[in-house]
Amino acid sequence: MSTSQPTPLSDQAILAALGEFQLTATVKQVQQIQQYISILLQWNDKINLTAIRDPREILYRHFCESMYATVAVPVENGRLADVGSGGGFPGLPMKILCPDLQLFLIESSIKKATFLAEVSRDLELTDVRVLVNRYEDVSEDVIPLDYACSRALGEFAPFLKWAGSEVISAKTVILWIGGRDLEEARKVEGWNWREPIPVPQSLRRLLLVGTRKVPEMSA
Repeated sequence: MSTSQPTPLSDQAILAALGEFQLTATVKQVQQIQQYISILLQWNDKINLTAIRDPREILYRHFCESMYATVAVPVENGRLADVGSGGGFPGLPMKILCPDLQLFLIESSIKKATFLAEVSRDLELTDVRVLVNRYEDVSEDVIPLDYACSRALGEFAPFLKWAGSEVISAKTVILWIGGRDLEEARKVEGWNWREPIPVPQSLRRLLLVGTRKVPEMSA
């Protein structure tokens, strides 16, 4: 038997949390966040989408941290691939804040991909495609890409090489990363890295943004 669901977060609690991350939201977007958290907690009884069970912690760690990328990178009208999307983070929260974003959720687990499709449908999000595949095997389905991002990668080099490959040619990559992994990611060639951006309300998490180096044309 599943336990009863926690009390939903109030509009004021959501807006206050977003404000700590320099974010604002419309009434509809707040409702979408509330609905998303409710669906996430229901599905979490069946498949492990997040180890966090407290709605307030889910709001801060999954939604606000994901949405904070929209402060650092102007993704509003671009094409973005979220690699290893899992429970939909960071892609779906970014989509909620930027409705015109064209989003590809790449997830190899069929069960998690089914969850992603249901959330997208229930929240009435358009221009969202769920690709049930390993990212290494994805190419024509997503190109051309403006942005590629991930919050849940164990190894950064393969992802960065895929994103910067001649086929994918993502213009910008966004990583949510711990300080210990920073140098490993920045060693990967082919990217110009911005200074790491500390994530609000976090002691260790950073946003690492890189733009793809364009090979110089020979004279």
